[in-house]
Amino acid sequence: MNMQVAKNTVVTLDYSVTDCDGELVDAGQEPLVYLHGGYDDIFPMIEEAVQGKRVGESVVVRMQPDDAFGEYDATLVQLEPRSQFPDELQVGMQFEGMPEGGDEDDEEDVLIYRVTEIADDKVVLDGNHPLAGMALVFTCTVTDVRPATADEIRHGHTHDEDFDDED
Repeated sequence: MNMQVAKNTVVTLDYSVTDCDGELVDAGQEPLVYLHGGYDDIFPMIEEAVQGKRVGESVVVRMQPDDAFGEYDATLVQLEPRSQFPDELQVGMQFEGMPEGGDEDDEEDVLIYRVTEIADDKVVLDGNHPLAGMALVFTCTVTDVRPATADEIRHGHTHDEDFDDED
């Protein structure tokens, strides 16, 4: 049976992501499994491109930063005292934090900050997504399409086969 990608189907994509120069950004080691149909489970542009496709069909989606991880925001880069961090600090480590002026009670405001530089007594933290500010090219092949379960539709995302939902 060769289903088409449509609303309320669970789609499996083999994908890779490159930048505009063809440099690999994400090799897509794990396939992407998402609930199709406007659930914000995946970038809208990719969803539009895959709509109506069948297993084995491929799409290439070129995305500007706005369509992907957003423009690079220099205000999300912060200098913090080295003393606030654990001893084993390395570039690339990630910490949750609040942007300046963020609301402590609002979880939406929490950002993941990446350590991008460590000086003697200062640490540079960057709250931008590593791919922010980049135009990206997603190449995806549909490898599976199945109807979503009622639970998945109700929750707006996929459930792993062995995931037992209690609520």
